[in-house]
Amino acid sequence: VECLAASDLYDGRQTLAKEIAGDKIFTTRRYQELLARPDIQAVIVAVPDHWHKQIVLDALSAGKDVYCEKPMSHTLSDGAEMAAAARRSNRIVQIGSQRTSSAILAKARELVQQGAIGELLQAELTLGRNDPTGAWQYPPPPDLSPATLDWETWQGTAPKKPFDPLAFARWRCWKEYGTGVAGDLMVHLISGFQFVTGINQVPDRAFALGGIRRWEDGRNMPDLQPVLFQYGKVPVYVRLTLGTETPERTRLMGPKGVLELTENELQLLPQRGIETYPSYYAYSFPRALREAYFAQWHKEHDPKPGQEYVGGTSSYHSISYDDLRPHLYHFFEAVRTRTPVAQDATFGHHAAAACHMANESYFRQAAVSYDAANGKLKV
Repeated sequence: VECLAASDLYDGRQTLAKEIAGDKIFTTRRYQELLARPDIQAVIVAVPDHWHKQIVLDALSAGKDVYCEKPMSHTLSDGAEMAAAARRSNRIVQIGSQRTSSAILAKARELVQQGAIGELLQAELTLGRNDPTGAWQYPPPPDLSPATLDWETWQGTAPKKPFDPLAFARWRCWKEYGTGVAGDLMVHLISGFQFVTGINQVPDRAFALGGIRRWEDGRNMPDLQPVLFQYGKVPVYVRLTLGTETPERTRLMGPKGVLELTENELQLLPQRGIETYPSYYAYSFPRALREAYFAQWHKEHDPKPGQEYVGGTSSYHSISYDDLRPHLYHFFEAVRTRTPVAQDATFGHHAAAACHMANESYFRQAAVSYDAANGKLKV
C-alpha cells in the first residue's frame, strides 16, 4: 500500500501527513483533487462526523473504495443515504470500528454460533472514562487561525459561527459537528455486539437518560448517557460515562451462561440452569412429606459415583481488539481481491443508527422507536 496524497483544511495536518508518509506525497485543502486522480484507488475518510456523508458520496461517485471512520453518519437519514449509495456503487466500503476484525471477537462470534450460551436473552455494554483527554478537551494547535485553517469550509452544513479553535479541536462535544459519547464510544460497543451476535439491524426502540454532569465546558452533548435498547426480543443496556473510569466490557447472557468480552480477553462462564440440590421450598413441607421428597429427588438426580459433573470457566486471550492493523489489513485485502467486508455500509448504518436513536431520545427526553417502513424515528 502506498500513500499518495492527503487532504486537510488545516495546514498543520498537511505537514503532519508529510512527516508520516514522506515529503513526496501531494497535499491540498481540497479533497476533490484526490478524488480526481486516477492513480488513487481508495480513500480514508477521517474527518468530523458532519462531513462524512458528503465526502463518502463524492468518493463513491468518483469510483473510489472507502474506509470511513466510525460512526458512519452524522444523522439517521445521512446513514440511510450513504448505505444506499454504497449498494449502488458496487465499491468496497468499510466502516472503522476496528474490533470487528479482531481475533478475539471472531472467537466470541464462533462460541455464540455454537450455542455456548444458548439463546441470547440480554446484553450489557459498559464503558467509562474520567480524564480531560477522554472527555475530548483537546488542546487546539497553537498556530490555528483563519490563515492556517479554512474555517468556513470546515463548518460545512453546520450553522455558521465565528472562528472557534475549541470547536475545531473538540468537535465531538457539539451535536452540530459530532455525535457525542454515543457516536464516539457506544458505536464501538454496538458494532462489537452486532458482529458477535449476528444482530445486524437498527434497534426497535431506545430510551436514554443522562446529562452534562462532569464537563460543564460549553458542550451540548451529554457526558453521562445510560441507554436501553430493544433489538427484537433482546434488551441491551449500554452505560456510558465520562465522569467515572470503569472497565470496557460486553456481557452476553443466555440460559447456558455468560460470555464476557474485554479488550484482550474472552471468558465463557457456563451455567447449567438446573437444580443441583433439592429445592429449599421443601422445608415448608411437614417432615414426612419433606423426607419423601428428598429421597425421591436424590434417587432421580444424584449421579453415579465417578460420573459427577465436571465444569469450569473457559478463557481466551489475544491482542487488543483496538489494534487497527487487522481492520486496515481486511480493508486493503478487500480492495485488492474485491472480497466483501464484514463491517460494510449497511452494518455501519445500523450501528450508527443506534447512536442517533440514543441521542434523539436524550434530547427529546422520551423513548423513540424506529419505523422501518419509512426509515424514520417516532416517539
